Amino acid sequence: MRTVLVTGGTRGIGRAVVERLAPTWRVVIGGRDAAAVAEAVARHPHATGFVADLTDPDAVARAVAGLGDLDAVVHSAGTVAHGPATSQSWEQWRRVLDLNVIAVAELTRLLLTRLRASHGQVVVINSGAGFTARPGNAVYAASKFALRAWSDALRAEESGALRVSSVHPGRVDTDMQRELQAAEGREYDTTGVMSVEAVAAAVVFALEAPSDACIETVSVRPAR
Repeated sequence: MRTVLVTGGTRGIGRAVVERLAPTWRVVIGGRDAAAVAEAVARHPHATGFVADLTDPDAVARAVAGLGDLDAVVHSAGTVAHGPATSQSWEQWRRVLDLNVIAVAELTRLLLTRLRASHGQVVVINSGAGFTARPGNAVYAASKFALRAWSDALRAEESGALRVSSVHPGRVDTDMQRELQAAEGREYDTTGVMSVEAVAAAVVFALEAPSDACIETVSVRPAR
């Protein structure tokens, strides 16, 4: 049975990924809230927890030190900002870039020895905003463009040692989507919004590809 760490594994897409993988993988469920992680771990017989604020390098290093062998990491934790490009403060830029880009790069760096040993996989939950920037999402899109660049570079650098996949969902039924629509001044509407299970299926597709194939980039869009 292979082992996978899923960050943001207590809610949204991360939780759906955990639910999909738990029957056939040993799942390490990542989250910042110890109680939420413990509740998620209790639902799955082969699960363990990984509790850390991903923007705290010392906390991440301590959590990584407690891990054993690892075959894959799914980076699902993330945050969003909304508003005109000219209105975003220094603090908003740092908050989004720290979690969406720097934390992903640092956690992966700390896991590299384990992942190389298993010829493992890195799956990054990116966004449609990693391809196209639209009015009102400059900070978020900038973070996702940067995350795509980092993923492409890692894939090239670790070719033959790791497989690196980027999954780019469109709008998904999550708390983040509710926040975005509220920021746009709208009542929450699921028209043109996918389920978290649809994205989780794409993640599993990438993880369970034959070992001689790498699913490099997957764009998952609402069908309606």
